[in-house]
Amino acid sequence: MKFKKPKFWNDINFLSICLFPLCLVTIIFNIFKTHFIKGFRSNIPVICVGNIFIGGTGKTPLSIYIYNLLKKRKFKPAIIRKYYNSHLDEINFTKSKVKQFFYDKDRTLSISKAESQKNNVVIMDDGLQDVSVIKDLNIVCFNSSDLVGNGFVLPAGPLREKLNNVNNCQIAVINGKRNITFEKKLKSISNNIEIYQSKYIIKNLKKFKTKKILAFAGIGSPESFFRLLRDNGLKVKREISFPDHYNYTKKEIENLVLKAKEDGLTLLTTEKDFFRIKPSGLKNLNYVSVDLKIINDKSFERELLKNL
Repeated sequence: MKFKKPKFWNDINFLSICLFPLCLVTIIFNIFKTHFIKGFRSNIPVICVGNIFIGGTGKTPLSIYIYNLLKKRKFKPAIIRKYYNSHLDEINFTKSKVKQFFYDKDRTLSISKAESQKNNVVIMDDGLQDVSVIKDLNIVCFNSSDLVGNGFVLPAGPLREKLNNVNNCQIAVINGKRNITFEKKLKSISNNIEIYQSKYIIKNLKKFKTKKILAFAGIGSPESFFRLLRDNGLKVKREISFPDHYNYTKKEIENLVLKAKEDGLTLLTTEKDFFRIKPSGLKNLNYVSVDLKIINDKSFERELLKNL
């Protein structure tokens, strides 16, 4: 979905209140799906890594983390995701990280392909609201800088469904700084949900430590990327945001390269953005390579395996 999240989604304000009646459309549609769409039951366990906040919660890095964790445990996992033309960046990014990866416009077809390749567990990257697939484990992701915004569902707010629906999830993973108040809120909805913190570790940090940086990103939460750079002590002199899954033109990238050169800055972006831009053949582009780290990872692993 190529758009920038509107600022009014951050707070309860005049515009969000005006749009609030339209939230009923989203809520009724979700209820309709739950009651009238029959779910597909896979022959192998299905782990869903999803969100209720639209975009920018770290679903794909967590899916890859779980894939690698299960491989170490001698499982044969596969990652699947629904195919969208606008999400080719994430598809190419995931393909570069894992061998067993399937995507189709119908998630059930991808699951069937994974089964036919003798995979014994499927990780769904996104699809928490897809009731056409029965899941064995639901993991909901949040970003600490956004959490649930103003708490309203679309279009008055950034939520795909009501926060109360996290009672269908067994695990919540919050990326970024810990928020005890929000954790208590989740626990008040579902006392059985296990909550974990995650953070990103920049693998190629030394390469940019002495550089002055022009950072740009077209992801769900560009601000989180800029904050990650600053929190790691990088000298970010300029920040430029684009909509999520943005298709950069060659001219736009050339202009960014020129701006950076004129100001004596190093151009730096995310790995997902790099994969989107790479086919253009332009040089002088640097990207940040990150690993996801789960705080209390041993407990997370036990909880994950317990639910399979």
